[in-house]
Amino acid sequence: MSTYAKKILKNFDFPLFFTYFLLCSFGLVMIYSASMGTAVNRYYAKADNYFNKQLFNLAIAFPVFFLAAIFPYKNYKRKGMMALSLLGMFVLLFLVHFIGSGDHVGANSWIKTPFGNIQPSEVAKLVIIIYFASVFAKKYESGTIDNINQSIGPPVGILVIAVGSIMMETDIGTSFIIVIGALSVLAASGIKKRTFFKISGIISLGLFLAGLILYFQWDNIMNDSRTGRLLSFLNPFDYITGSGYQIANGYIAIGSGGLKGYGLGNSIQKMGYLPEPHTDVIMAVISEELGLFGSIIVIGGLGFIVLKALVIAMQARDPHARMLAAGIGSVIGIQTFVNLGGLTGLIPLTGVPLPFISYGGTSVILLSLSLGILMNVSMFVKFEKNNRKGSAL
Repeated sequence: MSTYAKKILKNFDFPLFFTYFLLCSFGLVMIYSASMGTAVNRYYAKADNYFNKQLFNLAIAFPVFFLAAIFPYKNYKRKGMMALSLLGMFVLLFLVHFIGSGDHVGANSWIKTPFGNIQPSEVAKLVIIIYFASVFAKKYESGTIDNINQSIGPPVGILVIAVGSIMMETDIGTSFIIVIGALSVLAASGIKKRTFFKISGIISLGLFLAGLILYFQWDNIMNDSRTGRLLSFLNPFDYITGSGYQIANGYIAIGSGGLKGYGLGNSIQKMGYLPEPHTDVIMAVISEELGLFGSIIVIGGLGFIVLKALVIAMQARDPHARMLAAGIGSVIGIQTFVNLGGLTGLIPLTGVPLPFISYGGTSVILLSLSLGILMNVSMFVKFEKNNRKGSAL
């Protein structure tokens, strides 16, 4: 066995992997339970239609995770890798405005291909994190990270263009997640507080200008579905026959589950009351069928991954490793908040999937890639820590 393979096995983060595997497996079971009625009654397909599709997605996602786990994270700093990633992201973000689909659910966010749908905004989440971590790691090494003139231009410009494009879809939830993820990378980069606030201000100004464009194009962009989500936010029961239908029935599902739930497969709200219950509102079905116990599995698992990422970031001596871990952990944490916050009425429902649980190929594959990168960083940090202990002895 090669030396590199031995290092991987010795430093492999099994708690992180098993939590990831548990969440994906649990999500697969719940997708089957949540989608049975929709598949048969609405799309006239087999009851296991979405289960089989997600199983296929996971058959791609797991190898992607392991490939990312063994691929040295330092390679992401290479100019060719960064340029190729940014080119792919911008091509997809450009194409989605011309050949995108999904307007019936409030956002033209998907590109249909013979191999399945691709969601460019999901690609952008990871690419921005990798790009920001790589760029600011180089600036940290060169000692120019606190020089606004040298640090601000390209990375912030790329962020504003990417987020502005996603806002025009309009996918406000994902835009928010990407901005917070980018700021998390900056916060972990080692820059001075004054520099951080200056950069944050410039990013906010850029997004404000993008928001103005969105406002003046409101009538062209905001269809009934998008407007309805905003109107039904404060009291969905006032719009229960229209835009508040899904969120109101989500409340009913969560409230009726109680501590124990009705039992796996016994949700009532999934039988036509929750449109597409296997996607962004799957937590409502989990709460109704498995009660508080099912909710704890999901929230506990996702919370563990986020905390693990932040611990890895704090232990990492390499700024690049620290920024990657912080960015990936923050994106998963914020995405979880946006999904559950929308379902529980804290914020408007945005259609953002619940990480590793909701149905979706692009989401689970790219999240698996993200977690594979985090695993590689974790193994590097553990290896470095063990070497320091060995040297001390």
